[in-house]
Amino acid sequence: MPLIESPLSARKVRPLIAGALAVVLLSGCAQSVDPIERLGRKAAQKVHRPHRRIDRTFRHWGLTAPLAPAPRPARPRAGSAGRPGAGLPEVLDHVPTDDRVVFLTYDEGVQDDPRFADMVRELRLPVSVFLTDRAVEPGLAHVARLREAGAAIQNQTLDHTPLRGRIYDEQHTEICGQRDRLEARLGLRPHLLHPPYGAYDRTTLRAAADCGITALVLWRPASERHGRGRFVCAGDIVRPHEPGRPLASVTVETSHLLRRIQARGLTVARLEDYV
Repeated sequence: MPLIESPLSARKVRPLIAGALAVVLLSGCAQSVDPIERLGRKAAQKVHRPHRRIDRTFRHWGLTAPLAPAPRPARPRAGSAGRPGAGLPEVLDHVPTDDRVVFLTYDEGVQDDPRFADMVRELRLPVSVFLTDRAVEPGLAHVARLREAGAAIQNQTLDHTPLRGRIYDEQHTEICGQRDRLEARLGLRPHLLHPPYGAYDRTTLRAAADCGITALVLWRPASERHGRGRFVCAGDIVRPHEPGRPLASVTVETSHLLRRIQARGLTVARLEDYV
């Protein structure tokens, strides 16, 4: 009988032994939490090191936090097709949108600040630069660097002379001439135009349409005066520097404006994605 009962007793005892081992093992896991947490913290520190490097990049350009990514826009607004008979281009200094974005634009002067291309590249800053031929020709290498960094290059006529009041042929030559120069030198055909000094008339719109322009882009001032500036609102087309005020540098002015944009809960989007 004992020989028969022994296996049966063993079968009864095994679950008890297994349960006791489980308690021991669980107790051992509980005691090892601290070392695991320490390893986890070390792993987390390694994971976050790249973020600290990114933060240093933004601080290098005067920002306290990275720019929020721009949302993916809806289909661009319907405007003139930019060809003869297709209608006149829109004139915009503001884009109607529900997105919390603004649009940064620049004209002559960016080619004189060699750090600006680095700023655009490192911040992945979507900017639109409107240039005349007199700015492109002597600064072609820098303009090419801007384009490689991600800037969009657009039209501002050949000579930066006011268009308003001039005959159609003269305005057509100024607009189409710069379009052709940009295509020959940079391989692009701009579809946006900033008329010099913001001056235009109906003849400008006709000539621009015939040169493939879909919109005339003006801008709203966003500079500060005596420490106070106008509010930057969602959809505004702005440029950092206001004419007639001494220019610190393009990068410094842009840094000031970006901080104000962030303080308003906005970010920067590419104008060409919306127009």
